[in-house]
Amino acid sequence: MVCVLVIGVSVIALTTSLAETRPLSARAWGEATRVADDAVDVSWPMPDGSQRTARVAVTDPGSVVGRVPVAYDPQDPARAVVPGAALLVRADRASSGIAFGGLVLVGVAALTLTRLASWARVARRPARTARVRRVRVHRGLLARTWLETEDEPRRWIPVAFDPVLVVIPSPTEVLLHGDPLRDRTVAARVGAAWLPPSGRVATHEPGGRVIDFPTRPDETAAVRAAVTGRPLRQLRMDAVLVVPAPVVGLLWAYLDGGGFPVWVAATAVAAALGLWWAAFRGSDPS
Repeated sequence: MVCVLVIGVSVIALTTSLAETRPLSARAWGEATRVADDAVDVSWPMPDGSQRTARVAVTDPGSVVGRVPVAYDPQDPARAVVPGAALLVRADRASSGIAFGGLVLVGVAALTLTRLASWARVARRPARTARVRRVRVHRGLLARTWLETEDEPRRWIPVAFDPVLVVIPSPTEVLLHGDPLRDRTVAARVGAAWLPPSGRVATHEPGGRVIDFPTRPDETAAVRAAVTGRPLRQLRMDAVLVVPAPVVGLLWAYLDGGGFPVWVAATAVAAALGLWWAAFRGSDPS
């Protein structure tokens, strides 16, 4: 949704900029002289031999000096642009916003559709009973749920979180869709809860801080399960992945040469990507 919004704003900005540049059909060579921190005066000869001068807003006046190509409106020569003109920079920035937003949107959509197709394939596999222990692994900014098989050789199955995991004993019997010894992805069913895979089956204990759970859930387990099932709880736990977003936005604005609007757009996209990545990897809010 954020990418669509960024693309939409960029399309509007690009359309506006192109509408302003469309009448600038005449070309000439002129001399640019810096007159301010954000403008230059450009003088060039007209076809009738007269000399015209226009003030052009630019982003870097120091780089627009001397002999430069000029595009101007033959009906209104006061409307002109030169390389580095603010109008052209806005158009380029809008094009970059469309390309960047589109690339992110296509990438997210492709990965999401691939994951959904994988879930559909896993769901069609025959189910088998297995005893597993739930473990929670903290690695970096993300905590994930894994099901560790009791049988040797052991396997660690990453699954999407469901509140039912808070109230199950450890170990417990579940239905596995797929063979952990042979298949790269395996889903689990605990009672009526479907736990789709959130990654590949691991042959070694996942790296990070591993938290085991008690053999029997205590009397507060049902309350904790209800709390962890709330969307706000999930959002609070995933918010840690949003923390780097302003820094990413600042870096992008610096590289792009844009100002506050570019920073806001880049920060919003980075924050949305962080939340999507948490969901994609099966963040555990418990």
